[in-house]
Amino acid sequence: MELFGENDFKIKSYNSAVFNLEKTEKRLADLSLDQLEEIEGVGKSIAKIIDEINRTQSLGYYEEMLSKTPAGILEMMKLSGFGPKKIKLIWEQLKIETLEDLITACEANKVAALKGFGDKTQEKLKESASFLIQNRYYLHYREAEKLGKILVEDIQGLSDNIKVSLTGEVRRKMEVIKPVELLVATTEVAKLRDYLRDAEELEFLEKQSGPRNLKAIHLSSGAEISIHLCKPEQFVNELFRTTASPLHLSYALEGNQSFTQLLKEKNYDSEEAIYSAAELPFIAPELREGLWEFDWAKSKKMPELLEVSELKGVLHNHSTYSDGAHSLEAMAQYCKELGYEYLGISDHSKTAAYANGLQEFRIKEQHKEIDLLNEKMGDFRIFKGIESDILGDGSLDYSDDVLASFDFIVASIHSQLNMDEKTATNRLIKAIANPFTTILGHPTGRLLLQRQAYPINHKAVIDACAEYGVVIEINAHPYRLDLDWRHVHYALEKGVMISVNPDAHEKAGYHDMYFGVCVGRKAGLTAEQTINALSRSEIEKYFEKRKQQALSKA
Repeated sequence: MELFGENDFKIKSYNSAVFNLEKTEKRLADLSLDQLEEIEGVGKSIAKIIDEINRTQSLGYYEEMLSKTPAGILEMMKLSGFGPKKIKLIWEQLKIETLEDLITACEANKVAALKGFGDKTQEKLKESASFLIQNRYYLHYREAEKLGKILVEDIQGLSDNIKVSLTGEVRRKMEVIKPVELLVATTEVAKLRDYLRDAEELEFLEKQSGPRNLKAIHLSSGAEISIHLCKPEQFVNELFRTTASPLHLSYALEGNQSFTQLLKEKNYDSEEAIYSAAELPFIAPELREGLWEFDWAKSKKMPELLEVSELKGVLHNHSTYSDGAHSLEAMAQYCKELGYEYLGISDHSKTAAYANGLQEFRIKEQHKEIDLLNEKMGDFRIFKGIESDILGDGSLDYSDDVLASFDFIVASIHSQLNMDEKTATNRLIKAIANPFTTILGHPTGRLLLQRQAYPINHKAVIDACAEYGVVIEINAHPYRLDLDWRHVHYALEKGVMISVNPDAHEKAGYHDMYFGVCVGRKAGLTAEQTINALSRSEIEKYFEKRKQQALSKA
């Protein structure tokens, strides 16, 4: 609507409706037109739109605007830090409709000349466009796994004589995926080709396919799909070969032989048998990167990787007190229903006004409700936390006496993200040194495939966490997965504890814990190194001890 210049009042009415709809727990698909009109903040016009979607699974107004929008402009709408009004200006004034043409225009200084732009904005725009091009057709792990599982189920259903598995980066649980790879063992390849030709959601790339590999495109996401073919007796060998990274496959084993050579000798009946032939313990698929897994294997110190079932509580979550979709009680009740022993609520702090951050008087209101809920929820415990903003100078945005009222503090950066490495690193280290900081939240601020991380000296930040006893978060939201697993490994070497946190803004967000565990497992994370694998009583003592230490230093 902004792109096509709709009036501001109409746009505001949509935003207002969205704000209210995100907070309702009613299932919109089950409501009549009259019931939709009764929802606070939803007028007759918005109710009609929802009703149209309910009845037709589509929206004519949206489809009309979409048909007038070039695909390249839709891609440009994803540029980090640039809203529809700026994209509209570029489109109309410079007749630019692709990211490639946008970069060319930036290099010719045409964008800087536009009203409201300038040299710095032009450079940022060019960087953002290059980032999007570089990440084209990648999927977040969550979407890749979901798509992959659908394909596995569909292909498995074609015949009893087909064996299929996810493989490649999806099986190694990489944070972003391209392509989505599957391994299929079958003697009925024709059935598989027919499936790829006929599937509505797929475009079969016959010309790019060969006798051992079939390629397709998933139309709605643009994801590339690569299907490896093998004979049934080759399945285990090929699963191993297509799963492991090149570095893992080429690693020099005893006698200077590699896995690649080992796999040529015979067909194995299990991956365990392959490692046994190499005189090594089994290495989990997500560790097969060729980085540090062989050091563990050779020294017989292979970690017992963290399982979701070992997590006892969920820290770093938001409720309707700030920008969450569900009430504190609803978040706590669902957390308990999932079998967890405790919930760490940590709504946004006062600096995050855009997220309805908590002023001091509202903190007291929340703490009063937490006390009442704790009285009636039996053995389940809600811990009082806050996601305190790290200000530009590295300080937290509450006084020490307010910070002391919480059980734990998640310290995070949300603003002034355009920093150089020295500034960002110093800002984080000062926050880490604050005695009230318990957990460092999403340390690099990245949004995978959307926004680059601000640069930090990872070793310096992790060393500071080790020095001050601060826990580092693996933010489990699929778009963050921050801290990156490559750096989590160094944190584990330095003895830093990890907290797998969903940053849940609604009840369903708790299920993202799985993706955080995937990240931790890639780094070698165990339950003993995970703070929220502690029991309720254990973490209660941990928080209390930490607070007493902070009070003695404050």
